[in-house]
Amino acid sequence: MGQTGAMLPPLTDLTRSARVVALPLRQAFRGITSREALLFEGPQGWSEFSPFIEYGDSEAATWLAASIDFAWNDAPELVRSRIQVNATLPAVAPGAVRGILDAFPGSRTVKVKVAEVGQSLDDDVARVAAVREYLGDEGRIRLDANGRWNVDEAEHAIHAMAGYDLEYIEQPCASVDELADIRRRVKYMGIPIAADESVRKAEDPLEVARAGAADLLVIKAQPLGGIRAAGEIVAASGLPAVVSSALDTSVGISMGAFLAASLPLLDYDCGLGTTALLAADVSSDPIRVTDGAIDVRRVDVDAALLDRWATSPDRAAWWLARLERCHAELSGR
Repeated sequence: MGQTGAMLPPLTDLTRSARVVALPLRQAFRGITSREALLFEGPQGWSEFSPFIEYGDSEAATWLAASIDFAWNDAPELVRSRIQVNATLPAVAPGAVRGILDAFPGSRTVKVKVAEVGQSLDDDVARVAAVREYLGDEGRIRLDANGRWNVDEAEHAIHAMAGYDLEYIEQPCASVDELADIRRRVKYMGIPIAADESVRKAEDPLEVARAGAADLLVIKAQPLGGIRAAGEIVAASGLPAVVSSALDTSVGISMGAFLAASLPLLDYDCGLGTTALLAADVSSDPIRVTDGAIDVRRVDVDAALLDRWATSPDRAAWWLARLERCHAELSGR
């Protein structure tokens, strides 16, 4: 449906129930302190449209295709009902690590944000050391640099933190060529390289796999056009996958959980516990981490919470105009 307007519902079917919220975060993340999202209801239930503000309409339209798919179409066959999830740690000082990770009860894996603008490698090392102390010897640590290192910086950073027993490094460098280079350089260390932005923001999401530039893929349902489209990318890549979120509400996390539950193989804990980073949600029964996992289920919104966290009229109008433009973009595909 993301590639053709043939099955696209009329715009009025989306706007009829559309609500826009701004949810506060417990801790600044990616430079933002609140998360805006547009929610609407379809025949299958509530869905979420929440591309980040800076994304252009063409990219955001793919997110809308995913949102419509989740609201209008049956879910694919599911092979599991619970998804093991990692904790996600923003680029905080070591003293803040424990308080954040306590919000992910039972999670055995932590994804640590590194390479934050304005911070140093020493800051990253101190944060990772605090996480290892928190987890003990058995826990797993993965790093996410969001493509901010060049190859030499990535190699230096990986050597600096390898002693903390890293599960993998997510998007250490921005380009596919750089990923292939750093993968060759650190292969002897046995630390896998994961691709995120090189999949979800690429014109060809399979280029990174064909180039031998990654050992696994980090996939997200909305940016890749929906559950089925993302699943097809994983199958075609031949690589293991980690299903992750984009700081979604519980409604968006539900979409990701259905994606994770539909994959034949799921060898890694998934990044679907991020509602723990939100100070509010849109449901009175939100998706929460218990015993290191989340349930696979659809989420109903709470009208009172939609009212409580509604954006200003100006922001709501901005999102509705964006929805209209992205709908027009999909109708032309």
